[in-house]
Amino acid sequence: MPPPLPGDRRCDVAIVGAGITGALVSDALTGAGFSVITVDRRHPAHGSTSASTALLQYELDVPLNELMEKVGPQRALDSYHAAAAGVRTIGRISAELKAPVGFCERPALYLASRVRDADKFRRECEARSLAHLPCELLDRRALSNIGDFKSAVALRSTLGGEVDPWRLTQAIFDRCGERDFELYGRTTVTRIVPGKTDVEVTTKRGKIRAGHVVIAAGYESEKFLPKSVAKLHSTYAIVTEPVESLDGWEQRSLIWESSRPYIYGRTTPDNRIMVGGEDDPFRDPEHRDARVPKKAARLLAKARRLFPRIEMEVAYAWAGTFGETIDGLPFIGPHPKRDDRILFALAYGANGMPFSAMAGEILTARLLGRGHPYMETFAFDR
Repeated sequence: MPPPLPGDRRCDVAIVGAGITGALVSDALTGAGFSVITVDRRHPAHGSTSASTALLQYELDVPLNELMEKVGPQRALDSYHAAAAGVRTIGRISAELKAPVGFCERPALYLASRVRDADKFRRECEARSLAHLPCELLDRRALSNIGDFKSAVALRSTLGGEVDPWRLTQAIFDRCGERDFELYGRTTVTRIVPGKTDVEVTTKRGKIRAGHVVIAAGYESEKFLPKSVAKLHSTYAIVTEPVESLDGWEQRSLIWESSRPYIYGRTTPDNRIMVGGEDDPFRDPEHRDARVPKKAARLLAKARRLFPRIEMEVAYAWAGTFGETIDGLPFIGPHPKRDDRILFALAYGANGMPFSAMAGEILTARLLGRGHPYMETFAFDR
């Protein structure tokens, strides 16, 4: 594990947060030649990253049709295309890394929880197809040919994947370590103060002076904002012991459903089944964690209903916290009420990891003085 900050330091960019978002931003910036120091109050990857089930999809919690009504057609289309680009970027990075990170391409199935959802699914498929996003509408018969799915319809995408988020984060930081990069854990940032020439990041162990600061601390980033921009939710997950057979789940698709709150699931390379969901409003970590046994039992029961032929036994259960914005989109870039040298990479929502990958590209382009097709898509003043 990396040590705490040993004293005062100076760099081009200081990054607050050493989860997967901080790692992807660090990788993009150091790859472009910037000197970077990344710090976290925990050990790297030990916050929400280690709790992530890491389903990589371009689909957002808000369907494309609904998102166009919320934020306008162009921003909605750009958001979906950015998420798709993020999935591809994570696949590319995973292939470049020296250590295996468990990345595997998977199709994704969005299951209609109710018969009355069928018309919405048809319209959604048409919208995605017009946007040149991979999407296929499956009726009950077609769906039954690929597994024990009882939904009336489903949307199938060929663009998806899974990855081990902890290993991915560690492997990315290992690559960054071959560049002008420093990583420190157990270092809590207490203040960020813009000066005439630098931005000063104060910690309990020393100060970092940087030309720019990127805040990539997930929902804990809220303390550096003038006001909150997201509602916090708790999510729960289980992973089973290795199963003998995946009968009824032949293609190992990523799965999620249209009901709210929904469940989502995937398989693992060692033939485990990972299922998450049962989200509820976040109160505090103690209340959240106390609910894990009850939530785990519900998730197991739902998984067994989805796959009646698979014998399952829970090996681990846990909880995590995530933020969700009013439109379901992330915030990437400067805040209009803060110094523009302080940038944010807030990959809120269900598709955090693909948007984290985009944050790395967008912020790097900004610091290089270049344009990026999604630079304004996720701005705070949208």
